Amino acid sequence: MADDHVAIISPRLYACYNCRNHVALHDDIVSKAFQARRGRAFLFSHVINVVSGIKQDRHLMTGLHSVADVYCSDCEEVLGWKYEKAYNESQKYKEGKTVLEKFKIVKHNW
Repeated sequence: MADDHVAIISPRLYACYNCRNHVALHDDIVSKAFQARRGRAFLFSHVINVVSGIKQDRHLMTGLHSVADVYCSDCEEVLGWKYEKAYNESQKYKEGKTVLEKFKIVKHNW
């Protein structure tokens, strides 16, 4: 007799700590070695359910970048920032990627 149990494997997600809106997939982490003002942060290749703010140039630890804050699309909490442009050639890999502060996201579906 066949086993009727079907395993449904769901992706490991990160959600906004404030409203639990899904904002990123664990598989889209590029680096966990980022530092934000208030602690660790993760660099993601893709994020979901976030809105970008106004682009502005900021001097970060790795030099001058054009960045935009990213907000949760549900509760509008600032979760991190998106790299729009890197002025230093060695930092170009960050362009188009998003940093989410670790304390602003929670694990979901782990």
